[in-house]
Amino acid sequence: MRSIKDILITQKRELELIKQQKYIKRNIEIKNLDTNIIKVIIGPRRVGKSFLVLHKLENFAYVNFDDEDLIKTQNYDEIIDNLKEIYPNFKYLFLDEIQNLKNWELFVNRLQRQSYNLIISGSNSNLLSQELSTHLTGRHLLTLVFPFSFKEYTSYYDNQTQSELKSKLNTYLENGGYPETIVKNIPYKDYLSMLYDSILFKDIIKRYEIKNPNILEELSRFLINNITNFFSYNKIKNTLNFDSVNTVKDYIKYLQDSFLFFELKRFSFKIKEQDNSNRKIYLIDNGFFNSKGFSFSKNIGKLFENLVAIKLKYKELQKQIEFYYYKDKNDYEIDFLIRENSKIQSLIQVSYDISNLKTKEREMRSLISASKELNCDDLIIITNDYEAIEEFSWYSITKKIKFIPLFKYLLDD
Repeated sequence: MRSIKDILITQKRELELIKQQKYIKRNIEIKNLDTNIIKVIIGPRRVGKSFLVLHKLENFAYVNFDDEDLIKTQNYDEIIDNLKEIYPNFKYLFLDEIQNLKNWELFVNRLQRQSYNLIISGSNSNLLSQELSTHLTGRHLLTLVFPFSFKEYTSYYDNQTQSELKSKLNTYLENGGYPETIVKNIPYKDYLSMLYDSILFKDIIKRYEIKNPNILEELSRFLINNITNFFSYNKIKNTLNFDSVNTVKDYIKYLQDSFLFFELKRFSFKIKEQDNSNRKIYLIDNGFFNSKGFSFSKNIGKLFENLVAIKLKYKELQKQIEFYYYKDKNDYEIDFLIRENSKIQSLIQVSYDISNLKTKEREMRSLISASKELNCDDLIIITNDYEAIEEFSWYSITKKIKFIPLFKYLLDD
C-alpha cells in the first residue's frame, strides 16, 4: 500500500499537468471564497469540478479521495499533516470527491471548526439535498457544475454566424457537452461509454454492494433507450423481472444520485396525484444516449427535448425554478411547465419539425388548453429553426404563442 504522502505528491503532479490544459471559461462563479463558509461543488464525474477550482484559486492544498488506498486510512490527521508539508502555508483546502471518505462530514466539520477555508466537491447528488444541512454544522454554499452548456460549448470557438451556430448545435445535440471530448478532440462514443460504465461500477455497484449488477445494467439500458418517455416503477418491475417495486425505486435513485439520469414528475396541485402519476426520464448528457443507447435512427426529437430538460434541471437544482410535465383534463400533454415562487410562469412544447400543419396545430392546441386551466399566458414552442410570434384561436380562446429556435433558447441565460 502506498503511503499517504506518496499519494498526495502524485496527486499534486497530476494537478499541475491538468493546469497546462486549455481552459474554457465556465459561466460559473465560486462565491464567498474568502469567508469561513464551506464551499461545496457538486456535479457529475469528469465535468471539470477540479478544473474549475484550479483556475479560480491560487495557493490551495489538494486531496482527491477517489483513491482506494487513501480512503482506507483511519488517521485523517495524517492527511492534513502531509498536506501542510507538501503545500506550505496554503490558504485554501480543497477536498475532492469527498463522498468516498467514510464519515466525511465529521472530518469536514472538525476542519471547519479549526478555521480551515474549505472547498469540498462530490459527484453524488445527495450532497445537494437537505441532508447536507444536517451533515455540515457550519454554513455552506453550493456551486453546481454540469457538462458544458451550449453557450459554454460555443465559447470554445471563435465568433460564429447564425448558420455556424446551428451547425455547432447539430454536433452538440449528438456528442453532448463533456469537456474532455471537446478540448482534447477525442472520440466521444468510446470516452463516454467507458465513463458511463465506470460510474455504474464505482458509484453504484461497488458503493451499494449490488448483488446482481446485470439487472442494474439492464435497467440503465432500458432508461437510456426510453429517455423523454413515460414510465412507472411497477411497469419496469414487470418488464425487467425485478423482485420488487422498491428495488426498482432504489436502483433508479442510485442512477439519479450518480448524476446519470433525472426524473420529471407530473404537475398537480395535489401532492398525492403528483407522486402517483407516471414520470418521465432524462439523461444528464445527450452523448450518453448516442454512446450507450441502441437505436436505428437518430431520434432527433428525443435529443431536442433532452437538451431543454438538462437546461431546466440545472436551473432547478440552483433553486431558480421548479419544472414538471403536465396533462390537462382533456389529456393534452405539455412537455415542460415552469414554476417560480409558487406561480406558473411558462408552458413549453418542444417540437423539432413543425412543417406539418397538423403537428403545429396540435402543439398550439395543447398550449391553449393548458393555458386556460392554469391561467398562464407565456406559451412557447421550441423548434429547429422557426422563429415567430403567432396568434392562435381555439374554442373561442385566442393566445399569442412564441416560436423559438433551440439554439437561441439554449444561448439565452
